[in-house]
Amino acid sequence: MKSWDDRVDAVWADASGEEVGAETIARIDALAAERGVDDARAEFERAGARDSAGYPADAVVLYRRALALGLDDDHRAQCIVQLASSLRNMGEYDEALTVIQCAESLPAGSPYRDAIATVHALTLASSGRPAHGLSVALMALVPHLPRYHRSMSAYAQEIAELDA
Repeated sequence: MKSWDDRVDAVWADASGEEVGAETIARIDALAAERGVDDARAEFERAGARDSAGYPADAVVLYRRALALGLDDDHRAQCIVQLASSLRNMGEYDEALTVIQCAESLPAGSPYRDAIATVHALTLASSGRPAHGLSVALMALVPHLPRYHRSMSAYAQEIAELDA
């Protein structure tokens, strides 16, 4: 028999490339029910299904619950990205930025650091601070450059000040 994670992955694979709707939510909810309402991972998957189906307000409640119940580092990072993105989509920019600050406690090597920076940049741009958002995006790119770290970092900081 496939593991719970494998079965969740199969639902998401089936939903890939098409609009997520009631069927996907029902399938995820059925899998989540196997783990109970006090399981952080189950709540995270339930949130993701609603988020993908276009119900960000419902997803936000479940993302917050998943974080409160305690997720492993990998799923916690994903939850922060998805929660902040949902809040941004709902126009709750200050809340989204507060959630992004939670990412500071993630391990330094988290593979989601760039995703968090992307949502951070988008949130700043959406909230009327596009130069600061560009600065965040540029700073996320700097470690990936073969050279020019110091100068590009300085330029990014300079650009952030344009919104002041």
